[in-house]
Amino acid sequence: MTAVLAACSGLAWAAVSLTSSTHTDAKRPEACTYTPTGNGAKSVGVPSFDAMAARRPFMLVISTSEGPITIQALNSQAPCTTNSFAYLAGKKYFDGSKCHRLTTAGIFVLECGDPAGLGTSDPGYSYPNENRQGATYPAGTVAVSKAQPGRNGAQFFITYADPVLKMAPEWTPFGKVIDGLEVVEKFAAKGTANGKPDGAPKEPVVINSLKVQYPRH
Repeated sequence: MTAVLAACSGLAWAAVSLTSSTHTDAKRPEACTYTPTGNGAKSVGVPSFDAMAARRPFMLVISTSEGPITIQALNSQAPCTTNSFAYLAGKKYFDGSKCHRLTTAGIFVLECGDPAGLGTSDPGYSYPNENRQGATYPAGTVAVSKAQPGRNGAQFFITYADPVLKMAPEWTPFGKVIDGLEVVEKFAAKGTANGKPDGAPKEPVVINSLKVQYPRH
């Protein structure tokens, strides 16, 4: 059993780009620091940050072949992160990209956000961790995964079931799926292309579009 848990634990770490971080958690900022990396999959520039605008609630809506996934942004807990994702959505950074990794044992995640489809690129900038103290990753959590150690960028994972293994609070939770988790479950049920518990999804998961949606008043 110990060997099995160790193997699953290693799988879990590989599956969501679990890497050691060189950033400490950011304080709730009046300004965010976005640091150029020179590793962008697309050239989209670097976002600006308006503390007042960043507090405005919004949702992210991902359109896929199996239907939409609606995510409530946790902008009060992770303003630098949610501001970055809103910026990238406005630049159509994710549109047409494929989710590159699925994990079906130990932890249950779909990982997306690299237009190159390899899990190695960021949007050309990075920013500090947020919202990690006491963080857990139950089903429906949306959190930042890292292309390289210490680099929060555009890659993210969605947990489609509660993890069996304990996940350390290493990744910034910035959203919660409020509708469409069954869409992720449908892709996950088809397994991986290599037939193993960790790999590219067997059925390509294409993000047709990722858009910001503000609540109607």
